Order: sequence, then structure tokens, then C-alpha cells
Amino acid sequence: MIVVALSGGVDSATAAAMLVEAGFRVVGITMRLYNARGTASASGGRCCGPRDMEDARKVCSHLGIPFYVANYEDEFRRAVIDDFVSEYVAGRTPNPCVRCNEKVKFAPLLARARALGASKLATGHYARIDHDARGPRLLRGVDENKDQSYFLFPLLGKTLESLMFPLGGLTKEEVREKARAYGIPNAGKPESQEICFVPDGDHVGFVERISGDAAPRAGEVVDIRGRVLGSHDGVHRFTVGQRRGLGGALGGGQPMYVVSVDALTRRVTVGSREETRHVGMRVADVRWMGECPSGPLRAEVQIRHRHRAVPGSVIPDRECGSSAMVSFDSPLSSVAPGQAAVFYQNDVVMGGGWIESGQRADN
Repeated sequence: MIVVALSGGVDSATAAAMLVEAGFRVVGITMRLYNARGTASASGGRCCGPRDMEDARKVCSHLGIPFYVANYEDEFRRAVIDDFVSEYVAGRTPNPCVRCNEKVKFAPLLARARALGASKLATGHYARIDHDARGPRLLRGVDENKDQSYFLFPLLGKTLESLMFPLGGLTKEEVREKARAYGIPNAGKPESQEICFVPDGDHVGFVERISGDAAPRAGEVVDIRGRVLGSHDGVHRFTVGQRRGLGGALGGGQPMYVVSVDALTRRVTVGSREETRHVGMRVADVRWMGECPSGPLRAEVQIRHRHRAVPGSVIPDRECGSSAMVSFDSPLSSVAPGQAAVFYQNDVVMGGGWIESGQRADN
């Protein structure tokens, strides 16, 4: 038996249909992660919202497989929403999708799948798993525009042995074609790019509502020499590399970009595009595929989901513990603390962690 995590979208539905067609006994489970009442997600269709649960139910009915809803609202609030808010309050840029995969989705569902007697947990992620002499490996999906291995890097190790990603070898268009061929009810459902629990896209307002009296206060906008250029209404409004929204803070003038955000001093430092470039960065809470490298690792390093990976060297700390320094072959912009950094070799995820700080050439 295989348990399929159903988000309510076409991808996970197609993964379930593929497994049914392959002759597996399949059970569908949808996770209730947040209370969407009173938000756009209640009717607009966002991952794990009420409409999505109903769509997942229809898919299971169409496929003739059991359907269950698992409530993980408390776990999601603590591990994802609270982290999201606290990171922005601290002047960092969170990645809630990675945190959700790491802390909420996979471990609880794997435990539930095993309790049901399932041998595997499958999802609709665009990623691949294969094996070498060291065990299972996580690889990019073949559709480079849909690859989601970046979001899955915390799952390295034995966890991969219990997972299946049926869509990893397909393109999005091929998945749509399969969904139509299977007659899946949500085959034409559009994708959503918004954060599921911030359906209107206004993360600033969300952070302020949730943090309440702890919401960041106004502060100064300065250049890299510390000269005051203007003011801002809270560090949660900014991320490294950002240009949008600085016009009002600075009163116009030449294009400026966020270089750094300091929540303690409430200062946002801005500069030219060139001044946002970093030659390296420190990465914390690093996980490795297999054993930690004994020396520098040549890799392609990806610092955001939509960024192309760039070549560099990853140097684990002396004790080969949980941190590492990364040196880029060429300076790179938008190195934002709080984002995930994932290390690849030929599409294989070698490791990854969380960006702690960037290193500029003039540091």
C-alpha cells in the first residue's frame, strides 16, 4: 500500500492516478494545515485550504481510493507560521515551503502512512530519487522550470527510502496531459504562486497582524557608509537585493537596492547593484547526503527557488559539523539570510542549509 499526500492540485492527483494505474493499493490523505475561514483561500483554492480538500476528496472518489483528512494546524502554526513571522521580525527572509516540508509534511505523514501499513509515501513534487552505493539520492526533476528539489533538501538520508515522487521524470505539460487522460476532476485547475497562508500576497500586513505589539518599528535607511538617506516603517518590509519600495523611503534618485537588514538597530542599508554582490556566505544547520565531506566540495549552489545555481566551493567547518562557508566563483547578488542554500553536483542534491550571512568583497 502507498499513501499519497494530496494537496488538492493537479500534480498530486496525477501522482495518485499513476500509482493506481500501476496496480498499487493507494490511500489519499490531505493535511489540514491552517484555518482559512475569512480569507481568500476559503474559496480561491490554495494548498490545503477548504476548496483544496474538497478537490482532493473528488479525486479520490474518481479513482476509487480511500480518502482521509489529517489535522496538523497546531504543528503548522508552530513550525511554519510562527517561524515565518519571527524571521521577518528578525530582519531575515524566511522560506516557509522548506520549513513545512522539513517540520510538518513528511515526518507526520510518514508516521501515519506506516501506522496504516503503507510501504511508501508519495507526493506530487517534481523531483527524483535514485540509488548509488551509498544509498538513496535526491535529484532535480527533469522539468527545470518545475524542479522542486530545492524545497526538499532537508529530507536527505534514510527518509528518502520511504518516499516516492512519481512526477520527477515528467514535464508539467506531460502531467496535464495525463490528468486529462485519467479524467481527473481538477485536471484544469490553475497553479497558485502565493504563500498558502498569505493568500492575498501581503506578507507585511500578515506579519504585523500576527506579531502585534512585537511588530518591527520604524527605522533609518542608510548607505553602506552609514549616512542616513531616509526612513522606513519596519525591517519586515525588506529583503536583501530588493529594489521595489525604496523610492518612497529615499525620495527618488538613482536605483538603490537593499544590501543588509539589521533588526537590532532597525537599520536598512542600501546601495548600488554592485554593492549588493557577495563573494561568499556562511550557511548554518547544514545537512549532507551521506557523510560530511572531508574537504572543500565543488558544487553548484542555489540560493533561492527561482535563482539559477552558480558554481562555487563549499567548505565544511573544522569539525565537519552543521555549518559551512561557501565561496562563489563569481560575485552573486541577493544573498538573503534566512533563505535556503542547496548544493548540487550534476543534478544530485549533495547537501544544503540556511543562509546565515553574506560576505561582500569589501568585508
